[in-house]
Amino acid sequence: MSDDLISAARAVRGNAHAPYSGFKVGAAVRSASGIHVGCNVENASFPEGICAEGGAITSMVAAGDKEILEVAIYAEADTPVAPCGGCRQKLAEFAGPGVKVVLASPKGIDAEMTVSELLPASFSLK
Repeated sequence: MSDDLISAARAVRGNAHAPYSGFKVGAAVRSASGIHVGCNVENASFPEGICAEGGAITSMVAAGDKEILEVAIYAEADTPVAPCGGCRQKLAEFAGPGVKVVLASPKGIDAEMTVSELLPASFSLK
């Protein structure tokens, strides 16, 4: 994993809109055309919020790409911050089972895993 992906996730975390939880997350995915970023955006109607990973995937798809090559997630927490269940499934939709996912914080890389380790029994219609 190159540092530019983690740096992109760290930088976009600062743009997160988290007035209710105060918990900001940044995500970056690499595709063939480059790096796409997303941050969490909370909403007073809680189910309507957007996770950082979903925002990064949306950015990638809007740019015309449909394959994730690497993933970095950045948050400031004492333990590694992994994607929620829904975001794990979203990642599995666009990333192969062996795609590397890095969870990072101010301490550096907290955990590394593959998409299949993150979601071993993903749902697929393929």
